[in-house]
Amino acid sequence: MRELHEGPMDEKKQSIIDKLVDEGIFKIDGKQLYELPIYTLLKQYTELQEQ
Repeated sequence: MRELHEGPMDEKKQSIIDKLVDEGIFKIDGKQLYELPIYTLLKQYTELQEQ
């Protein structure tokens, strides 16, 4: 079976998703976090930190 190797961007995206979930955010604009581009996740995380 072929192994999947995550790149640095995949690891960063997963890290941001984990932090958002810890804050109680599971969806943004009706979409699951894993479906969104990293830019959208970073924007949401940044806005959350500014509050």
